[in-house]
Amino acid sequence: MRHFGQIAPEVRKRLFHQEPCTFTAESPARLLSAALGATLYSPATRPSLADDILKQAARGVVSMVLCLEDSIDDADVPVGEENLVRQLTDLAERPEPDLPLLFVRVRAPEQIPDLVRRLGPAVRLLSGFVLPKFTEERGGPFLEALSGAEAASGRRLFAMPVLESPELLYRESRVQTLEGIFRAVDRHRDRVLALRLGVTDFCSSYGLRRAPDMTAYDVQIVASVIADVVNMLGRADGTGFTVTGPVWEYFRVQERMFKPQLRQSPFLEVQAVELRQKLIEHAMDGLLREISLDHANGLLGKTCIHPSHVLPVHALSVVSHEEFSDAQDILRPERCGGGVLRSAYTNKMNEVKPHRAWAERTLLRAEVFGVANEDIGFVELLAAGLSD
Repeated sequence: MRHFGQIAPEVRKRLFHQEPCTFTAESPARLLSAALGATLYSPATRPSLADDILKQAARGVVSMVLCLEDSIDDADVPVGEENLVRQLTDLAERPEPDLPLLFVRVRAPEQIPDLVRRLGPAVRLLSGFVLPKFTEERGGPFLEALSGAEAASGRRLFAMPVLESPELLYRESRVQTLEGIFRAVDRHRDRVLALRLGVTDFCSSYGLRRAPDMTAYDVQIVASVIADVVNMLGRADGTGFTVTGPVWEYFRVQERMFKPQLRQSPFLEVQAVELRQKLIEHAMDGLLREISLDHANGLLGKTCIHPSHVLPVHALSVVSHEEFSDAQDILRPERCGGGVLRSAYTNKMNEVKPHRAWAERTLLRAEVFGVANEDIGFVELLAAGLSD
């Protein structure tokens, strides 16, 4: 699979200075954690789940979560498990298509070995499990169950813990909770692919819900949690993990209080005024702003609940030619001693030692999402994906 693989090769050549790399479920964890992109959630109860997976893969989705937790009713869990096993077994018997990375979101640790056993040979389609409401106390049994299931199946299975518990939100218990989470995931570092933020649960603890005109960073309680999670779990010193962005809940806006957040000029330059209007009508201007803020705050990838959110996440994850140029200059071998240099774009200072970690992360993102040609921006990437 590859990002923007659904776009014709000749179009990719026009868009990209460096095209996104290809990868598989067996690729190194460091690459996969950066490549998750827009992780699309789907209830495991969907009767056409196997077909849905194939359809979304053809549209550019590279990671999906099949959910047995909050997206389905408590009473539907047995039905969801049965449907999940049946649908994945059916999918495993079809000719080998390019499938996305597939994860199952469970409710309890015992579901992990049980589902792996029931899936039998079809477990080869799974990349791992999403672990809800993760803390050191609750997360330990999940990780141990995953370790046992991995050994029993002979299949590498990753964990994606969801950080969404009230203990993490409350100021008086936050640091202690984060320290415990770090201890738990550090013990299973090779198995933890990414940490996911459950912002909807954070808001729920205070009876809040952000409007489509607001990003998660406008809700100060939520923003403070994101900052502390990145501070303690997302460091670039080798101890950190990939932390993914929060879900965007909206896919159409009936009434708008504030002005749209998308400038007109980037769309006028490429004759894409109708695209701008469509994005605004479907609340994508707020989503695009939140994705930009995700990146600025150290998050990569995003939880998505609607297929229309996938392309914006991927388009804004592409590395610009300017970012790529700066990162390459900073990481040149002759620069290992440090120093300051003017950007090749002559518009900024690149300080080699302080910017080194940024440059390394940027080149990893460039590997999986590609580098745009010098004259290509996010509007062209969005337009190409939507017209495919």
